[in-house]
Amino acid sequence: MTEAKALTKNQTLVLGALSGANGPLSAYDILDRLRPEGLRSPLQIYRALAPLVEQGRVHRLESLNSFVACAHDHTHGHHSHSPVVFAICETCGQVTEFSDEKVAQQLRGWAKDVGFKTGKTTLELRGTCRTCLAA
Repeated sequence: MTEAKALTKNQTLVLGALSGANGPLSAYDILDRLRPEGLRSPLQIYRALAPLVEQGRVHRLESLNSFVACAHDHTHGHHSHSPVVFAICETCGQVTEFSDEKVAQQLRGWAKDVGFKTGKTTLELRGTCRTCLAA
């Protein structure tokens, strides 16, 4: 697990933008929100995101090429053995994050059975949330 370090000004701004968002944001969405704060370059955003992702404070949603603030009071970090699971609503964009030890055990068992050494494990479920289904 990666040790949490003090955040830089840009990291604090990026984490704040993600924490206040109603859904996932791309790096360019974050940049657009933070231009009034003096951020002008995508590189500033990516440099702030890298340690936030490494520390587990922010997650990258691979299928959307976007980012969300961690929804739980824990650190996954780069070396975590529990998979992070994201349920992504394709209608409203809501992202729900969860971990499940039963799923983790099944994945570890499969990996052991086939001789596969896992690194980072992230699962993304795409579908429709309860609210959108009811609408």
